[in-house]
Amino acid sequence: MLYYLFDYLDKQFDLIGAGVFQYISFRAGMAAFLSLLITITFGEQLINVLRKKQVGEEIRDLGLKGQLQKKGTPTMGGIIIIAAILVPTLLFAKLDNVYVILLITATCWLGLIGFLDDYIKVFKKNKEGLAGRFKIIGQIGLGLIVGLTLQFNDNVVVREVATASLASITIQDSEDPIEYKEVKSTKTTLPFRKNNEFDYNAIFPFLSAHYTWIVYVLVVIVIVTAVSNGANMTDGIDGLAAGISGIIGLALAILAYLSGRVDFSSYLNIMYIPNLGELVIFCTAFVGACLGFLWYNAYPAQVFMGDTGSLTLGGIIAVVAFAVRKELLIPVLCGVFLVENFSVILQVSYFKYTRKKFGEGRRIFLMAPLHHHYQKKNIHEAKIVTRFWIVGILLAIITLATLKLR
Repeated sequence: MLYYLFDYLDKQFDLIGAGVFQYISFRAGMAAFLSLLITITFGEQLINVLRKKQVGEEIRDLGLKGQLQKKGTPTMGGIIIIAAILVPTLLFAKLDNVYVILLITATCWLGLIGFLDDYIKVFKKNKEGLAGRFKIIGQIGLGLIVGLTLQFNDNVVVREVATASLASITIQDSEDPIEYKEVKSTKTTLPFRKNNEFDYNAIFPFLSAHYTWIVYVLVVIVIVTAVSNGANMTDGIDGLAAGISGIIGLALAILAYLSGRVDFSSYLNIMYIPNLGELVIFCTAFVGACLGFLWYNAYPAQVFMGDTGSLTLGGIIAVVAFAVRKELLIPVLCGVFLVENFSVILQVSYFKYTRKKFGEGRRIFLMAPLHHHYQKKNIHEAKIVTRFWIVGILLAIITLATLKLR
């Protein structure tokens, strides 16, 4: 909203300094600052409100050191994360941008699902929370919205070199300007490939291009669900999910900025996506919210984000990855989420298999998800979190390096 106000003041009254709101870098920085300010300033007030409402975490005794001391710690702190993302976005982003609208929708959608889950756990005293099938239905619904929007919205395009101007590229002294055209495309980024691109049409070449959208939407649904649940699994010890999400969010902000600029995308020889630059503002607000939440969530945590926060963070990361056409980099960028999720699947599957074959269930890990395995080995949770952050940073660097590794 402030963008439109200062744009009007700049055009009508030539107000000194108003033009700075035209710069995405300035608005992104302001969004990050305001997001941090909101979480740090209002976080303590939210904690006090949650304490008064007795919105405390119910802790199951899993035999983990220091676990029972966390009983009664306020949960549903994801509310402040959502607020710290949405308020700066509404103030500093262009609200008619399709990517911004899509991310606002995803944030509210998953925030509501997570809130219902936490509400049932805390106020209805049902430890299971929202039934798993309803969570899945909600995630599938979001996947459908995201997939169909990215496939059929006229503003979601990529810029390609026009066929008629290809000859001018090979002639070094040619003065003919290179012509570009904005087209609908099913292309995405594939790491370690020579041209760094992959077309969904290639998955089932026997299908007509008119039906490729079905494959794409199914991929969106699977990845949105997987990453959202992966973030939820990771939120098991103080500061882990918020820190990892902040690292991933920063990497996605860089990717969105590079892909949304003609000059940088041309220099790096990556896909240029018109209108994508506004997404940087959302991403920096996301990073600010995650880092600000750590003020209260770092060990020893004063508040937990609950499913309100974890489901939302994971879903946002997945949707942003699709918007910047880097969803095939998710196994690398979100490697921590993937390993946490996979450790649970392996543990449960192996336990059921060995129980059926040998009469008793056996385990691969001392406990799943993986961070609990290290807790069982008597490693302090603060050290576990720090090491996972370091792994997350390394994975983010590798992800960014794939822009030139082909």
